[in-house]
Amino acid sequence: MGKLVVIEGSDGSGKATQTRKLYERLRDLEVNVRRVSFPNYESESSALIKMYLRGDFGGDAEAVNPYAAAAFYAVDRFAGFVEWKNFYERGGLVLSDRYVGSNMAYQAAKFKKKVDRTKFLTWLDDLEYERFKLPRPDMTIFLDMPPAISAILRKERGREDIHENDADYMEKTYNAYKEIAQRFDWKVVPCADKNFARSTTDIHENILALVEELLIKSFEPVD
Repeated sequence: MGKLVVIEGSDGSGKATQTRKLYERLRDLEVNVRRVSFPNYESESSALIKMYLRGDFGGDAEAVNPYAAAAFYAVDRFAGFVEWKNFYERGGLVLSDRYVGSNMAYQAAKFKKKVDRTKFLTWLDDLEYERFKLPRPDMTIFLDMPPAISAILRKERGREDIHENDADYMEKTYNAYKEIAQRFDWKVVPCADKNFARSTTDIHENILALVEELLIKSFEPVD
């Protein structure tokens, strides 16, 4: 069996950039690695996600049933797993830009009460990992970018969906991410220092060190 490393973070945190940099660095180190991302917008399985994000089910993300929305993303991930299942099961390292944790954070943010968030997270964990049999990550790395900074980066990038257009919802999503990161023991990489974004190179080096540690441990002999 291979390894699955996930890069998580709210919109504008630099996930795509860091996943790409890590992938290229590991390729240079001759690691057998493959890069994936979710949602898989090139697949027909993302059709309902596209409808959701452009507001077909309602222009207010928080008004859309979180269980229904989570199911859209879960099915897309189930369909996408087929594409890299053999690579993973034969020992390859898979890097994923977003995974189940993203689904958890964006939908859990819709619940006001922690008890309801906990119930939802338990349900989604069971759906994706137990019912759909998706592999659990060996490591999830959360890019901790404060909402005020990520909002600026999103505007520079352009193209905002119903999630990104709602600053209050993005704040709630960020807080949900932090709550989930603690619950599931994710690795956290700070992406800002004194209200300024850290350089992509510095963040990359932090991520690489975590992944190298994981890979080294996987080759350590068992007593």
